[in-house]
Amino acid sequence: MSEGEFPTLATARVAIVGLGLIGGSLALALRPHCATLLGVDPDPQARAWAQRRARFDAVATDPAAVLPQANVVLLAAPVSAILRLIPRLPRWVRGPALVLDVGSTKGAIAQALAQLPPPLQAVGGHPMAGKALAGAKHAEATLFQGAPFALVDLPNTGPLARRLALDIVAALGAHPIWIEASAHDEAVAAVSHLPYLLALALTLATPEEAAALLGPGFRSASRLAGSPPNLMADIVGHNLPALRRALARFRQSLAKIEAALENPSARAALFAHGQQAHTRLLARARQEPPLLSKPS
Repeated sequence: MSEGEFPTLATARVAIVGLGLIGGSLALALRPHCATLLGVDPDPQARAWAQRRARFDAVATDPAAVLPQANVVLLAAPVSAILRLIPRLPRWVRGPALVLDVGSTKGAIAQALAQLPPPLQAVGGHPMAGKALAGAKHAEATLFQGAPFALVDLPNTGPLARRLALDIVAALGAHPIWIEASAHDEAVAAVSHLPYLLALALTLATPEEAAALLGPGFRSASRLAGSPPNLMADIVGHNLPALRRALARFRQSLAKIEAALENPSARAALFAHGQQAHTRLLARARQEPPLLSKPS
């Protein structure tokens, strides 16, 4: 492959596979920056939204109808669908192209992306942004602004692919974090997948008789329980080992809290420790954690 043929964002013919909340928001954010915008989704409502609001140049049900025109492919489908799509990409995308996924787990996806042959180059990705509400009708061009965007360097990631991935992240208003796939999955188990399970547990443990007194505390703590169940079941199913470890840590914390409840001084000390830990976590979120790695 001639590196000179590799697209820049300005010359990119971007195909977004999956036009839900994330794919739709990618389209709205990238439309002013790319040469051509193509979309793929089996849902007729998503395709209608794409034509009406995001000004796609072409939208199709079948990837084979639009991917041959693309030199940037953004995989914004559920994890299982992404894994089914990746092996088929070489038959649809023949020229030099970047393949960037935005799936919620990276282990299996990174392994599959690494098998793509030249002239395709791949980068694993995951924007830490979203809503509990699903569907393109909730998409926003500003969804990714200020959000971390995890990027995974792969054996078939060249310098120009890396540069283009960074340009896409910049166009979204997000900030890039290069990270190993395994470290990513451990981290999101703790900060994304476990919070969903905790919101679910809180919701299921709350008696309906208490509904009249629901306030902002419950609404914020339980928000993720409103996430699409099929989507969350797919995500959780692809990160079970890391999620089990996160659950074990949570059980240990919950046991400490329960043990301290009856002792006023222990209770106050533990609550103060939790407040301090929360402050440190939020401060650390504004920095680049040491577990991250930068590609050379």
